[in-house]
Amino acid sequence: MAQERITISSEWGSVTAEFADNAATKALIPMLPLTIDMSDHLRQEKTGNLPSPLPTSPRQREFKNGTLGLWGPDHFVVYYRDGQVPQPGIVILGQVKGGASIFDRPGAVSIRVERAK
Repeated sequence: MAQERITISSEWGSVTAEFADNAATKALIPMLPLTIDMSDHLRQEKTGNLPSPLPTSPRQREFKNGTLGLWGPDHFVVYYRDGQVPQPGIVILGQVKGGASIFDRPGAVSIRVERAK
């Protein structure tokens, strides 16, 4: 699969990301475009629910600013800080180009995820 580029936009701005090549992203691409209501969690990430579960893929514990992840089968995460999660870890969905610092603010936000033009 060629690197699939997406745009994540909100009232706070927009960022471009590239999806990883795994079963989870292959299942997510046909769902696009998506609007996801995100809440702030632990002042390191925005999290929200996908409309349906994604297949599992290899997991890892570490993440960095801009990592797109999957926590549980339908829990989409945008990390705006570096860190790590407990076992079993997250499925890496992709990486925001240049980081996701636009989401580094308290409170909820609605995001739009769509294929980049």
